[in-house]
Amino acid sequence: MLFSYFKDIVFGQPWFFALLVIVPVLVYWYAYKSGKQQGAITISDASAPGLSSWKSSLRHLPFILRLLAFTFIIAAMARPQTMYEEQNAEGEGVDIVLCIDVSGSMTAQDLTPNRLEAAKKVAIDFVNRRITDRIGVVIFSGESFTQCPVTTDHQVLISAIGNIRNGLLEDGTAIGSGLGTSVDRLRESKTKSKIIILLTDGENNGGLIDPQTAKEIAKAFNVKVYTIGVGTDGYAPQPVNTPMGVVMQQGKVSIDEKLLKEIASETGGKYFRAKDNEGLAGIYSEIDQLEKSKVEISTRTRYTEKFLPFVIAALFFILLEQLLKFTVFRKFP
Repeated sequence: MLFSYFKDIVFGQPWFFALLVIVPVLVYWYAYKSGKQQGAITISDASAPGLSSWKSSLRHLPFILRLLAFTFIIAAMARPQTMYEEQNAEGEGVDIVLCIDVSGSMTAQDLTPNRLEAAKKVAIDFVNRRITDRIGVVIFSGESFTQCPVTTDHQVLISAIGNIRNGLLEDGTAIGSGLGTSVDRLRESKTKSKIIILLTDGENNGGLIDPQTAKEIAKAFNVKVYTIGVGTDGYAPQPVNTPMGVVMQQGKVSIDEKLLKEIASETGGKYFRAKDNEGLAGIYSEIDQLEKSKVEISTRTRYTEKFLPFVIAALFFILLEQLLKFTVFRKFP
């Protein structure tokens, strides 16, 4: 607890520490004065040897306490304090929906550790960079579901992304439903810039909304769609449940690039292909650059004074010195 109180401490007036040069002068003067006095004192053979020895060993204690008090007073004068910065971000953000495929094929391991986990990681990194944007998450496979509504509470959003897993929805690849639900999340948005980042590794094969219809709805609400096809070329290793347990099989990578390019092109977005983790991270970084928020960040520094413990310590040593002076080391006439 004491360590945490003094953590990251700084001094507002550190030049007061220059007064510490007086300490060695005081030590020298005390040693010189004590040497002269000791040379003039004669000890009676009748004095109690135990008491004399005990007092003799502690005779320098009052001076040490005085030096400690002096040091703590100087430290208090140097204004020990902690500081922290408050950042206030103002400006116009972007409303974004991350539309993520969670179908069974997203467990393929051509990305590390698999496509879905790689997509979650880059999505969280993306969220952390968009400090003023409202962001939501929609997941889809054979059907679609709003994992997190559009919000500025990024901690809740990151937690929602972390909880995404395969098997939450009926299996399949309903690109139209995922896109339609994402547009619906942005339908009442008042911001000038509304975008969807749709990530999938397959071809549309289900859902209640046709991808072409979902595309037209996006255009009607001025929603820009960036599409990402994720997966290597050819075949990719994928875990499959069998009566003998989970086995790895080679699954064919089938991405409807024509559809994804068409959706992106007609809504003003752009199509990307991610074949590995680095490529996927680079895509999100590029989108981050393309969709810049108009943000002004002001920083204010606050200081908390921490001198009180130093003052208390100095008073303690002064009082202790005076107590010893008038009790243990009291001089009788």
